[in-house]
Amino acid sequence: MKTNMSRIPHYMLCIFTLVTGSAACAQTGYEVPRTSDGQPDIQGVWANNTVTPVQRPDLFEGREFLTAEEMQIISQRAGEITAETDDALFGESVITSALSGDTGSNDPTTGNYDQFWLAERSIHNRTSQIIDPPNGKYPALTEEGKARRERMAQLRNNSAAAGERFETLDSYATLSQDDRCITNGAPYLDSGYNSYWQIVQSKDYVVIVQEMMHDARIIPLTDMPHAPEAIELLHGDSRGYWDGDTLVVETRNFSDRSELSHNRAELNVERITRIGVGQLRYQLTSNDPGTYSAPYTREIVFDYSDGDIYEFACHEGNYALPNMLQGAREEERRAAAGEN
Repeated sequence: MKTNMSRIPHYMLCIFTLVTGSAACAQTGYEVPRTSDGQPDIQGVWANNTVTPVQRPDLFEGREFLTAEEMQIISQRAGEITAETDDALFGESVITSALSGDTGSNDPTTGNYDQFWLAERSIHNRTSQIIDPPNGKYPALTEEGKARRERMAQLRNNSAAAGERFETLDSYATLSQDDRCITNGAPYLDSGYNSYWQIVQSKDYVVIVQEMMHDARIIPLTDMPHAPEAIELLHGDSRGYWDGDTLVVETRNFSDRSELSHNRAELNVERITRIGVGQLRYQLTSNDPGTYSAPYTREIVFDYSDGDIYEFACHEGNYALPNMLQGAREEERRAAAGEN
């Protein structure tokens, strides 16, 4: 049954499914189920398949929510684009492609992924995941953040101009954590591709299993103190507690080897609240003074899935890594021998 979205107040969390065009909304007066320990029950498999962009597009400047008509247009246009091209629309490229009509190429060097690799996407009514600052944009970069961004851009541009990879193939140690199949970061928040979480809880622990890289975050709910500052971890050191029906997770001690911006933070605070039978509201407040001039907060709606978490067949030391390094050494040998 389709919902008349023109009658839905903007403050409600609503979604369209991309294929059916039907709408679902967070339930008002919803009573969260309880575990046998009396805790709010947030267990299950939850999908982050939203098309909501992290930062607010200029087209929606000053607006926090999409109208019902805009959601319908985006849903229809995105469906037409995927039917016409079958190009994989990763992350927020669904909404940008729907607005611009330009799909581009997601993987021009080895051939495009197609829609087979992606989950069915959901269109939520926010114009950006960033809800603070209110303009829906990341805070201004610090001088350190600007310098790092410029260095990274220069490396990427130089590598692209030379027809080379961004990461060097001198050694396994110079490859990214992603290429080495170690981690894509935690929390992993990219949508539509291996973007499912499975949450399991007991009285004293919550475990979040991320489908991407099969990372499992084990979060104590006890008064156990954080690890000493000298101990740094790729996923940080997390502690959780219940604030009413909301699970609050505070994470610190991130390693400098963590590559994503929110994993460089001094402190991440996540808030997870079940807001309906089929929806979980997730908020992340990240304080990264080495990159941004102020903290920022993102909000994402996770949708319940009756499916399974599948194996992500990538692990450190898999055959791709030695093959990549062996290929690089062979290129060097040929260059030294003057071979084409």
